[in-house]
Amino acid sequence: MNPLKKKPKTKHSQPAPIKPDWLKVKVILPGLQNPVRVVRESLEKGRLHTVCESASCPNLQSCWSKKTATYMLNGDICTRRCGYCDVATGKPKPVDLEEPKRVAESVSTLGLNFVVLTAVNRDDLDDGGASQFANTIYEIRKVNPKIKIEVLIPDFKGSETALEIIFQAKPNIINHNLETVKSLFPKVAPQKNYELSLSVLSRISQRGFITKSGLILGLGEKIVEVKEAIVDLQQRGVSMLTLGQYLQPTSYHYPLSRYVPPEEFLYLKNFAKEIGFKHVEAGPLVRSSFHADEQAEFLLDTRSYEYS
Repeated sequence: MNPLKKKPKTKHSQPAPIKPDWLKVKVILPGLQNPVRVVRESLEKGRLHTVCESASCPNLQSCWSKKTATYMLNGDICTRRCGYCDVATGKPKPVDLEEPKRVAESVSTLGLNFVVLTAVNRDDLDDGGASQFANTIYEIRKVNPKIKIEVLIPDFKGSETALEIIFQAKPNIINHNLETVKSLFPKVAPQKNYELSLSVLSRISQRGFITKSGLILGLGEKIVEVKEAIVDLQQRGVSMLTLGQYLQPTSYHYPLSRYVPPEEFLYLKNFAKEIGFKHVEAGPLVRSSFHADEQAEFLLDTRSYEYS
């Protein structure tokens, strides 16, 4: 195990239970011309990171086989230690100022029309890493001005300056994941704040951007708490929602409480749609960036942005 990824073991640590059938993922064996190999080679050539690999996403092969990936900016070491997350934590390296250009080159090589950009938390930086998002957006649009870009941003500690940097770069969709219900924040994500995340989302929607957020289930939340969180998100102007299953990466991570059955995801999806969400993706293998282009297609058709 990468020592940076190792979480402090506590008396609560335990291995996750055996996955049910609905969580089994078909493995794609990479051949010489397999798109998975093409994506991997592009990323390795550009010395780029993806949340697909760093967060041990179960959909990696599915997404890469369609020549899509979620680029992770500002390195692969996070300054925060959230119990559910498999991204490495520790002291980050200096920001790579050439990274935005290499991401744009990779996007061009893969012929992408829709790109998702995310990043590790960089609380060591004055702007929390917002400038790297903006610079990457600018570089991608030099390659293709018509490309659609979604950014999955951290809370930036609520910094107005950092958020304004993102707003000025004009991504098509801005996502900030709430991740869990209010009662679990102190245990699951002690360096984050429920109300702060809601405030960030409210500011995004108030500026007129398509606003997206997501929750991971199976951490010990009650269904009534999930519904309360969904209502809180809708009231802050969030129009796109993702609901997925927590998959405990190792016994050092926050313990899995249960596997949520597909019918419960369907119930929550219907609830969210009933209270006004424009689009909801809910299911055991759903992640915030999974099929993001398909999720956003109909919403983006109703919006137009001009870039120069």
